[in-house]
Amino acid sequence: MTTFTKLPAGEQPSISVYPSHKLSKINDNIYGGFTEHMGRCIYGGLYDPQNPNKNLIDENGFRKDVIESMKELNVPVVRYPGGNFVATYHWLDGVGPREKRPRRPELAWLGVESNEIGTDEFMQWCEIVGTEPYLALNFGTGTLDEALAWLEYCNSTQDTYYANLRRKHGREKPYNVKYWALGNGEDDYQDSLWETDADIRNRVLGSLAGRAGPSLISSTSERPPADPYQMTKEDYAKKAYQWAKALKLTDPSIELILCGETGHSSWDFYVLKECVKFDTHSLGGSTTASLIDMHSIHIYTACETDPLQNAIAPRSAERAIEIAASLIDLARIENGVPPSVPRQTICFDEWNVWDPSRAPGDKGAEEKYTLSDALAVAVWLNVFIRQSKYVGMANIAQSVNVISPLMTTKDGLMKQTTWWPLLLFSKYMRGTTIATHVSCGAYEGPTTPAWQQSTVDSPWLDVSATISDDGWVSFVVVNVHQTEAFDVEIAGVKEGEVKKYVVSGPSWDVVNTESEQKVGIEEDQWDGKGKLHLPKMSMTMLRWKQ
Repeated sequence: MTTFTKLPAGEQPSISVYPSHKLSKINDNIYGGFTEHMGRCIYGGLYDPQNPNKNLIDENGFRKDVIESMKELNVPVVRYPGGNFVATYHWLDGVGPREKRPRRPELAWLGVESNEIGTDEFMQWCEIVGTEPYLALNFGTGTLDEALAWLEYCNSTQDTYYANLRRKHGREKPYNVKYWALGNGEDDYQDSLWETDADIRNRVLGSLAGRAGPSLISSTSERPPADPYQMTKEDYAKKAYQWAKALKLTDPSIELILCGETGHSSWDFYVLKECVKFDTHSLGGSTTASLIDMHSIHIYTACETDPLQNAIAPRSAERAIEIAASLIDLARIENGVPPSVPRQTICFDEWNVWDPSRAPGDKGAEEKYTLSDALAVAVWLNVFIRQSKYVGMANIAQSVNVISPLMTTKDGLMKQTTWWPLLLFSKYMRGTTIATHVSCGAYEGPTTPAWQQSTVDSPWLDVSATISDDGWVSFVVVNVHQTEAFDVEIAGVKEGEVKKYVVSGPSWDVVNTESEQKVGIEEDQWDGKGKLHLPKMSMTMLRWKQ
């Protein structure tokens, strides 16, 4: 948690760090990834056997440079296979001999799915990377029988049909998939400025039917009718609870993630109230287990017209987390869930900077990220650190090529501006969140989304801090100001050798390319004395041994 005192313009800013004031453990799963059958994420991203540069490809057809980058991030969990894609995905199409797998039309992103990559290949990739899989179930065209069969295929040790099918396909041991999502983006409406899962599917289906899709960046444009794969909150809650009972009876060890919306909607309120219950009958009489373990929310932020609004927009997601956490508490209170049942956490399983008007999903969503976007990603990650009490998982959407910090080419890998804050956080911001206090000026103008202006503070200096189990303090401050650097007093820093890492660039709109990296990490040392210089449009990380 970071507390904040707003100062008048021109007053001396200061920051205090309290390494002995530990707040909440950080779940490493906040550094999760996401791979969807969309654009070049799977084919050309994870899997690229046709690449002429065979030195980039391992014996399985996987990109070695992508694997090494995932290892460098120490990604703990990766979500799969979607996303919108999962609403028409049938997992049986993607197992068994490749030459016998069917090619299917794919409606979410207007493509054709070859099914060259499926369950077994993704599990193999996860084992190579050293990460856990997180699978999303098909709540669109899928059935409960199909979901139970997939769970049996992945996790069962019994002498049963789908467990034996896995063995027939060459895998004796179960995969022991722990995390399972009860659908994806099932909401039928979202009052948000940004294009949602529902908008994207409506736009795609609209284009298939020859009608225009919705305006992407307009909160007032008329919404099209819901597509066939969406459902009302009432229908979803009933279906999710039914599926949850059957899935937990099949394998009580799994964790189930309820499909939310933004965290601050009536959908979130309703499905939590209906699904977070005390149900000993469905859990074999256990008084310490729950059908629902996490509640997912999705938010993408962006502002093409104002780099400052773009950089601070993730603070709206912080308010969304706080609201969703309160809704979880409200459901537990009203439904009489006893304290013996662990509190459900938030799974922020799609987050990132994404403007679909400049990177449409049905055209591969290959964003070119600026320095402003890199600062936004740093603020996103600060949010997850500050709210570690509530966040059990977060998954950047996506891990490669599609709205991603990593872009593959025929010849190698390009690291976008957003890679560098993600790398620093994933390497160092683990352990326990510690208290900080910021006194500085604040931005008071219009925000995107608009409601952020009246509900969330927007200090020029966005801060979080952690302490590791071995006593290393890691402190991050993002200066979002477009024109002003600050020299700031930092109380609580141990004098001596302080490692310093700075991510910045010459202008807010600078991007990295294959031939030139204009945004990266500058490493330096600081003695911890005097004032710390914080360049305009920068992220600074300090590290010292307490």
